[in-house]
Amino acid sequence: MMHMMWIYAVVIFVLSEAQSMDTGTNQSTQSANSTVYVVRHLAFNRGSEANLTCSNKTWNEMLFVIWHIQFQTKRECRISFNNGTNDDSCNDGKSLRNTSSVQSYLHIPKFSDTDEGRYQCESVYTGGTENHAIHVAIIVPPRISAWLYHKDNKMVAVCKAEGGRPAANISWSHLGNASYVENDRKGFFTVESHLELPEGTDTENLTCAIRHPNWTGERILLLKPEKAGHFPWLYVLIGAVIIVLLAGFLLLAIKKIITLRRCKPSDTSPSKSPPAEDVEEVEPYASYVQRVNSIYNSSADLFISNPAHASHSHA
Repeated sequence: MMHMMWIYAVVIFVLSEAQSMDTGTNQSTQSANSTVYVVRHLAFNRGSEANLTCSNKTWNEMLFVIWHIQFQTKRECRISFNNGTNDDSCNDGKSLRNTSSVQSYLHIPKFSDTDEGRYQCESVYTGGTENHAIHVAIIVPPRISAWLYHKDNKMVAVCKAEGGRPAANISWSHLGNASYVENDRKGFFTVESHLELPEGTDTENLTCAIRHPNWTGERILLLKPEKAGHFPWLYVLIGAVIIVLLAGFLLLAIKKIITLRRCKPSDTSPSKSPPAEDVEEVEPYASYVQRVNSIYNSSADLFISNPAHASHSHA
């Protein structure tokens, strides 16, 4: 039975494709045998819930529905429902659900970058078929910033929208020579606009407007003019705090060293007596020196009193 339904669906799909080419349309066509082929483009915010529908028929009218998904990462999977049996090869949280009026839809709980791709849905019901090709993309809001700087004799205003998908649009409240640079990194766009203004131009109310599909309205950034001789007080304050902290640590270290020196006993204290073993080692040496001196003195006296005898004895 399943093979017969597939053959039936393929034949109807081929017929609908031929009629679609004859009529010259590729968005939504319907033939006499109630076969519909639709191509859609949808986009969802990162982290939001996404619900995809491919038919307004109820479950009582449906014979089967198959979602074949081709992700941009080249991975493929399938989710289907046939005669009360569910089949899911995706295993990533996607599921088939019913609305309050018992209409089928594909539910993506938390849309992310990896969910982008082509969602091909085929539904067969009593009296016809519907084939929907839905190209699904992600919407990522950009990080925005704006600033002023001087270049030669001109003032340059910069407005930047970074890392968005799709690319943001930037416009200025002042007329001037504006340039735009757009970079694409793996599908995420950075748009930067530079507006050159002659020296002396009043920039008190200079603004740039950034528009993106993620926002309901545009974001307005005010670019305040630079002040001549403006002193960077923030950097001075940060430097002063760092100096105070270093000085505090230095004083604590000095105080610690002084305390340790006061508590340490002195090795040159006059009240300290020499060790006993030193005295005992010195005394034998002194006695030995005294005996040598006595012998030397006696020999000298003998030589003086009788030198001839001393010479004879020596010979």
